[in-house]
Amino acid sequence: MIDKQWPSAAEAVADIPDGASLAVGGFGLSGNPIALIEALLAQGTTDLRVVSNNCGVDDWGLGVLLAARRIRKMTSSYVGENKEFERQFLTGELELELTPQGTLAEKLRAGGSGIAAFYTQTGVGTQVAEGGLPQRYAPDGSVAVASPAKDVRTFDGADYVLEEAVTTDFSLVHAAVGDRHGNLVFTKAARNFNPLAAMAGRICIAQVERLVEPGALDPDSIHLPGVFVHRIVEVGTDIPKRIERRTVAAEGA
Repeated sequence: MIDKQWPSAAEAVADIPDGASLAVGGFGLSGNPIALIEALLAQGTTDLRVVSNNCGVDDWGLGVLLAARRIRKMTSSYVGENKEFERQFLTGELELELTPQGTLAEKLRAGGSGIAAFYTQTGVGTQVAEGGLPQRYAPDGSVAVASPAKDVRTFDGADYVLEEAVTTDFSLVHAAVGDRHGNLVFTKAARNFNPLAAMAGRICIAQVERLVEPGALDPDSIHLPGVFVHRIVEVGTDIPKRIERRTVAAEGA
């Protein structure tokens, strides 16, 4: 379909079923596809397996799905800003696959590029490679599920660990500008994980602040080509944008 615009976020996510896997863009709270997340929350989808750099905060981003007990498993690189995440993980309600940030980015990119796996030095000599990282706790605090050991090989005298690519049923992303063919332009930190998450989803749903006609975007300015995007929803430039932790200097400092 050439014109990929959908009338609303609710309609765009309506066929995401219980138990689906999702790659979700965002870095901290920058670039969170909040309209799509809230539409998914409203329709009641549950038992989700989510791949995202982090899980928002307690009352925003993916944190709203987590608070509603809609997420079964998170694959993330950072979990430090969400108290409910900590509580659910330590009580055995949530499974966590903790992944180094660069490795997570490459897992998503590889999945979208048709690369099944890759070797990296990141994690060699740690539980990332050797296994034993807690992924799910039992109610009594013991480790119910631990990460498995991974293949390690030596290339040119250095050890590398094998990491498998990530592909998901759907991906949800936020972009500043898009056209009806699905070509997307991201802004600043929102570009970190959104293009990679978009690539990894078999069906990519993008919310954009501004939708333009095909041909309006300079081809050299497009960060993600429309071949990776299947549905696009315009959410407006006044969409809420939260700051994870505001730090300001005292006046006159």
